[in-house]
Amino acid sequence: MRSGVIAQKLGMTRIFTDAGEHIPVTVLKVDSCQVVAHRTKEKNGYTALQVGVGKAKVKNVSKAERGNFAIAKVEPKRKLAEFRVSEDAVIPVGAEITADHFIAGQFVDVTGITTGKGFAGGMKRWNFGGLRATHGVSVSHRSIGSTGGRQDPGKTFKNKKMPGHLGAERVTTQNLRVVSTDVERGLILVEGAVPGVAGGWIFVRDAVKRKLPAEVPMPGSFRTANDAAPAAQAEQAQEENA
Repeated sequence: MRSGVIAQKLGMTRIFTDAGEHIPVTVLKVDSCQVVAHRTKEKNGYTALQVGVGKAKVKNVSKAERGNFAIAKVEPKRKLAEFRVSEDAVIPVGAEITADHFIAGQFVDVTGITTGKGFAGGMKRWNFGGLRATHGVSVSHRSIGSTGGRQDPGKTFKNKKMPGHLGAERVTTQNLRVVSTDVERGLILVEGAVPGVAGGWIFVRDAVKRKLPAEVPMPGSFRTANDAAPAAQAEQAQEENA
C-alpha cells in the first residue's frame, strides 16, 4: 500500500484524444508535497507517512509544529495529512513526492470537502418532488409535506430527510482514471468531477477497489534534497556560461 498525495484543485477543463474524442478532466496541482514525519509500529502502533503541502507563514505556525518541521528540515506547511502505508512503501523524511507518483491509466480515489450551500430545503437537499403546483396548495409548493405518523408512533423518527445544512462534508469519489500527469508543472489530470471548490485541498490515493498497475513506481515517485542539488548546480553553471 503506497502513500497518497495532497493536491490543490484548480478547476475543470477537457482534453482531446487522437481520435477526436473529448474527455472532461479535473486539474489537480501537487506543490511541494513533502514527507514531514514517519509513524511506526514500534512507537505509534501503525505505519504511516505524515505529508505536508504548500507554504505557511511562520507566524501562523505554533512553536510545537515549528519544532517538528525543523527536525524534518522542511519549510512549514499549510496542510498536513497522514497516509497509511505498508512497511515496504516508506518514503524518506524530507523527500518531495512528484506528480508522476501516479501513472496515466491507473485508477485513484479522491477525497475532498464538498461545496457548502448553507440551509437548503427538501427539494434541493434530497430531490423531493414538492407539493402540487395547482389548486389546493397555498404558498407551500416546495414544502416537504408531513414528516411523521399520527398518534402511533406519535413522533418523527431520527434521520428523517428534512430541510437543513447542505454541503461542506467530507466526500470520497472512487475509481477515477488518471488521464495524464505533468511533472514539471506538478499537475495531475483526473477524468471526471472531484468533490470540492477550486482552490480546495484534495487527497489522492491509489484506488482500493482496483488492481494497482505493475508499472507504478514503488514505493513512489519522489526526489530528495540530494537529487535537487545537482540540478541547481547545472542551472547555475549554465547561467555562468551564458
